Amino acid sequence: MNAKTLLQDDLRYIWHPCTQMKDMDNFPILPIKSGKGVYLYDFDDNKYIDCISSWWVNIFGHNNSYINARLKEQIDILEHIIFAGYTHEGIVRLSKRLISALPNKLDKCFYADNGSSAVEIALKMSHHLNLLQGKNKSIFLSLQNSYHGETIGALSVCDIGIYKQTYKNILISNMQTPIPKDSTRDSINIALNELDSILQKHSNSICAFILEPLVQCAGGMNIYPKEFVKEASKMCKEAGIYVIFDEIAVGFGRSGEMFALEECESTPDFLCLSKGITGGYLPLSVVVVSDDTYDAFYGDYNKSFLHSHSYNGNPLAVACANATFDIFENNNIIENNRMLSDFIFDKFCELSEFSIVSNIRRKGMIFAFDLDVKYDRSFSLRFANLALKEGLIIRPLGNVVYFMPPYVITKEEVIFVINALKNIIKTLGK
Repeated sequence: MNAKTLLQDDLRYIWHPCTQMKDMDNFPILPIKSGKGVYLYDFDDNKYIDCISSWWVNIFGHNNSYINARLKEQIDILEHIIFAGYTHEGIVRLSKRLISALPNKLDKCFYADNGSSAVEIALKMSHHLNLLQGKNKSIFLSLQNSYHGETIGALSVCDIGIYKQTYKNILISNMQTPIPKDSTRDSINIALNELDSILQKHSNSICAFILEPLVQCAGGMNIYPKEFVKEASKMCKEAGIYVIFDEIAVGFGRSGEMFALEECESTPDFLCLSKGITGGYLPLSVVVVSDDTYDAFYGDYNKSFLHSHSYNGNPLAVACANATFDIFENNNIIENNRMLSDFIFDKFCELSEFSIVSNIRRKGMIFAFDLDVKYDRSFSLRFANLALKEGLIIRPLGNVVYFMPPYVITKEEVIFVINALKNIIKTLGK
């Protein structure tokens, strides 16, 4: 099938996510034929650097030879099995590795198949756990500017109106507390005081506090201080409120450490992981909890946590996850990323020569800047289209341009990206 026919059939039969399909009249969908490393190739063999790791999942590059090999091995052994009452070697190995990489009090893995589902599990489980303790707490607390997914429960604890407003009448109860305006101690204290005020009034009704530690990714790559995460988590726990860390985007090295909780020096009651867990190959997510939480549900059937997904613990996805862990363990990824991050940020700072560029920032392997331009909805599409012409795949968040590349990107490829961004910004400034 050629690109033209593929696109025609796509538009006839497919409704794409997070997309106003009418926009595709002026900004056509790009058919992709193949990928290798940081590059994706179209049907004319034009190549594009995947600057956003295909929605932040592809951490070790496309068509990774090692992950490919492990997946091919697995497909000839076991492709799938019901995970209720059955198990397999790969998922036992993965679970042991996850628990070994995490702090004490994160002891048991409950699997699902995407990030929103992991958040749903954590919300449901925390509510159920309260019920088992005789406490009917029905409100969830989240941060202003937060994003946790788009299923009903996950959407309920978001604070981005474009996703949430339409469905407000069918969402579960949620309150939001401010984040620090900056990393100064004064700003942290102001935010903590606001949180304390909420806890004083509502702690008996709040089931759990959910947050994205260190970086609110869909909320404009908003980086906020670890001190706030640590102290806010402690305050909630002391008030008898469970803490949920949504590390779906920032886990697996993206925030700088293997897991953001390491830098925050705080252990949540529920840890949600997904995206990079399989290196961007197949859907998989997990909620990690303590033995104490597990034990609370152990016993009579009426105490059971009856939540399931058909593809829970899928052996093919798990094989990719174990291969991803192998790469982390055998290639000193976290330390190498620190040096790579320094290089990328130095190059990114060159963009400060443009008057419309502001707030250049980074956290680990997350880089972003703001464009001080008059914004309308078509701006992101226009920027993405200009990026394609420069050989980049970028999807801005409003007027926030971010760079979250696969960890295998080279310095030469980084320089290419920066030069391409300069060309785009020059065009926008005309």
